[in-house]
Amino acid sequence: MNCNGISTFRAMLQNATPGSQNPTKPKELLRVIIQYRSSLLAASLFAFATVSLGCGHSAPPEATANDKKAAAPTVAVAVPVPENREADDTARFLAGMPGKAGSPFAELEQNEAWKDHQARLDAAWHAAERTMIPGMQGFGKAELSDAALRDAVVYYPFSGPDALYATACFPNNSTYVLVALEPSGTLPSLAQLSRKQDLAGYLRATRDTMGSVLGRSFFITREMDRQFRGQVTDGLLLPILEVLVRRHNTILGFRYTRLDDDGKLIERDLSFRPRTAYGDKGLQIAYRSDEDQSLHQMYYLTINLDDEHLKTNQPFVKYSAALQGSVTMLKATSYMTHRDEFSIIRGLILANSQAVLQDDSGIPFHFFTPDVWKVQLYGEYTRPYGSFRYLIQSDLQKAYHDPSARPLPFRIGYGYGKVNSNLQLARRIPQTAAAHPAN
Repeated sequence: MNCNGISTFRAMLQNATPGSQNPTKPKELLRVIIQYRSSLLAASLFAFATVSLGCGHSAPPEATANDKKAAAPTVAVAVPVPENREADDTARFLAGMPGKAGSPFAELEQNEAWKDHQARLDAAWHAAERTMIPGMQGFGKAELSDAALRDAVVYYPFSGPDALYATACFPNNSTYVLVALEPSGTLPSLAQLSRKQDLAGYLRATRDTMGSVLGRSFFITREMDRQFRGQVTDGLLLPILEVLVRRHNTILGFRYTRLDDDGKLIERDLSFRPRTAYGDKGLQIAYRSDEDQSLHQMYYLTINLDDEHLKTNQPFVKYSAALQGSVTMLKATSYMTHRDEFSIIRGLILANSQAVLQDDSGIPFHFFTPDVWKVQLYGEYTRPYGSFRYLIQSDLQKAYHDPSARPLPFRIGYGYGKVNSNLQLARRIPQTAAAHPAN
């Protein structure tokens, strides 16, 4: 999609930020660098983190899983999510979708502001479903649908609320874990929404939160900072729910969660005040596909992933170690894992993942050594776009000269619509006992 296509999405969604800058401009890069200061102890702490992965962990308790799959992986939770239609009703209203029978939002749907909201979101989503989304779905079916990938936990650090990319590429997986810096947020009640004095303005603002992912394939950090910290919503719950219902799912229920000291997810009361600086608050969402009735769980955790924070956040390090065998996704990360101050999360991903699907903003290519990883390249790579262009990877450039690189049927990541996109799928090579004798 070209720049005109992005402008079309913005026009559909109405009142999107005029003159929105590309996220890779110098001011944004400086903000990212300042926000994520490196720790002088990063290297030694990374060694500690990776050694800790070999420690034992309690077996995960019972969890809800896709009942069409056998032995699907799960993420440890205390109890299954209780079913409650409140989140589904609220999500459908805010996503511009008519409520189901008995919806408490039926009266509000008669408001002209909501009807306009519905028309604009329908247009934007229908455009995405004609262009970007089919490409992702076709790619997922052709390249990501074998049993090993399909049965894995999909792990998505630096995700923001991007449930779209994860579910479009991996629609059949039972479990998704999104991790980012933004707060998890809460679900507004019907009474709170009914009291909005400017419902049209509120709905317009919620539409704008979808503009970047529909128009560019990713959420822009600068926009999230001014949208998801109380200005439009108090976190990422609402945009995640909106994407899920627009992707033809029914929300069965959700709960507020946090990590305990052992790195296990437990239920969180909204009055919870963490003893530590990190808190590890999150969400658990249970939903059902309207198309095949399969059951899924999506988790979100608010985590600062730089070394300075992870060195004291052993609950999250333990939780990450429990995701052994996951499929990790990295996209539009501001090239965080290229930096020394993100060595711990980079090491956790490399140690725990059976596969990594990423664009060039993910883990540098040289970390995927040919004795451990087999990498399939997609699309084209010349150099990073915008202010990150100095982070060029000459070895990745050279690798793309290989004729085995395959086409990428959709645009994605930085430079969307302006430069060619790229993805790499790195899969761990099975290690034989002969190749790796006992230690």
